Amino acid sequence: MENMPYREGLSTELRVVEAATVTSTVTSSDWRSGLPVLTGGWVSLRELRTDDADSLFALLTTEEVSRFISPPPSSVEGFKLFIEWTRRQRAAGTYACFAVTLKGFDTAIGIFQVRAGDAGFETSEWGFAVGSAFWGTGVFQEGAEMLLEFAFDTLHVRRLEARAAVQNGRGNGALIKMGAVQEAILRRSFVKNGRTYDQVLFAILESDWRAGHDLDVPSYRALVH
Repeated sequence: MENMPYREGLSTELRVVEAATVTSTVTSSDWRSGLPVLTGGWVSLRELRTDDADSLFALLTTEEVSRFISPPPSSVEGFKLFIEWTRRQRAAGTYACFAVTLKGFDTAIGIFQVRAGDAGFETSEWGFAVGSAFWGTGVFQEGAEMLLEFAFDTLHVRRLEARAAVQNGRGNGALIKMGAVQEAILRRSFVKNGRTYDQVLFAILESDWRAGHDLDVPSYRALVH
């Protein structure tokens, strides 16, 4: 994603926290009671908290971020309600939504999400949104690698789909970079602000993903609650 300068005057500031200590890995039955913390070299993914609403509202409602995604909540309170909803859906075993944070800081700068597309997670859909100040910094790619590993190893996804507006060149490029394959054009399938867009249907198969990864070297570490 394109690198853009950090915007001053956000409603929250980065809050420094001490790095956590890795204890053990998470099994597939753990995530419904609380998402694991996934840590990479620079990026960490964790469960959303109510106090993430301020930074998510500031970062994800800008025109450049929200242009090609479903309308985000229109207020901080709306984001709080969304965060509560994500917890209910996670407990029901149908949805997982992670806050994106930078290692050593605790402020949410975006989200990664996976939604079950059938009775289980065999066919699922994923999506993401990251504050534009962090485009082009490697945040998306590192976070996406951890999200994909969680989807295939923990949720046991077989087929992971994503949709992106044809005009969303940055989003399409990001998906292709992660190994997603374009399968179809969904005509007039997305409506935003009264305008209708065609979408590209992408998919990553679990078998293809495993063929391209060294399974002996884990790409993320999980912290148990």
